[in-house]
Amino acid sequence: MAQFNTDKIQTPSQAVGQATLMPQALRLGQPVGPRLVGGTTFIGKSGLDSVQVQILAQACLQGLDAARQVVFGWQRQGQSLADIYVRGIAPCARLVGEWWSADRLDFGMTTIVSTHLQQLLYDFSAEFLQEAPQPRNGWSLLLMTEPAAQHSMGLFMLSEFFKQAGWAVTLGVPQDVAEFKRLWQADWFDAVGVSVSSDRHIETLGTVLTQLKGSSVNLNVRLFVGGPMALLDPSKLAGIPAEVVALDAIATVQRITQSMSAKPVQTDGVRAE
Repeated sequence: MAQFNTDKIQTPSQAVGQATLMPQALRLGQPVGPRLVGGTTFIGKSGLDSVQVQILAQACLQGLDAARQVVFGWQRQGQSLADIYVRGIAPCARLVGEWWSADRLDFGMTTIVSTHLQQLLYDFSAEFLQEAPQPRNGWSLLLMTEPAAQHSMGLFMLSEFFKQAGWAVTLGVPQDVAEFKRLWQADWFDAVGVSVSSDRHIETLGTVLTQLKGSSVNLNVRLFVGGPMALLDPSKLAGIPAEVVALDAIATVQRITQSMSAKPVQTDGVRAE
C-alpha cells in the first residue's frame, strides 16, 4: 500500500510559520477546536460550509489532535460522520489541492494536511462503520487506484461507504501494472472500481482492463471507473471498457448497489447461475 513519505516534511509549527505561502483563512493564528465551531448554528446538512472546511484545513496544519477536535465539534452539533466525510473532509482535500495547484501551499504543508485527513478516516473508521450499518449483501468488490498513484484517501473513503452498505471490500494501491493485474486475478469479485487521478495511464488501462475482463474469474464482473479524472474530464476515459461514475461517495455506492440488485449472490463460495 502506498504511504505518504513524511521523513523530510516540515512540522505543523514550521509550516504555520510560513505565512506568506498560506491563504488568508489560514493566517489567522487562532486556536482551532470546539470553541471556534461551537457557537455556530447548523441547519441540517448545510452547516459544513466553506468556512468550516477552511477551519479543518487550518486544524490539520496545527496537528492531528486539533483536526480531531474539529470533527468532535461537528459531531456534537449533530453532523453524522457520513456528512462529515462528504461535506467536510472530502472538500478539504479538494481545497488543499486547489491551493497547491495555485502555489498557495508548498509541498510540506500540502502533505501535512493530506496525511492528517487520511488519518482521520482511519481513526473514525470503526465508529463510521457502526453508524448506519447495512446487512451483508453477498457482493465482493475490488477498489484500486491506477498504477503508481500518489494518493489513495478518496478511494479509502469510498471503501468505507461500501463496507457500511454491506459489501466485502478489497482495497489495493498497486505500484505498477503487474501488481494491478495480480490484485484483479487474486479472487472472485462481483465488481471492480478503479480510481483514475491523471491521464498518465489511461491508454494502458484501456488495454489492460479489456484483457482482464476477458480472463476474469468472474466473466460477468461489473467494472466502473471514477476519481478526479472522471470529474475533471470524463471524455478522456472513453477508451476504458467501464462505466464512468462521477459522483460523491454516497451516490456512487447507491448507484452501484442498486445496479447489482439483479445479479446472483454467492453462497458458500459457489456462484448461483
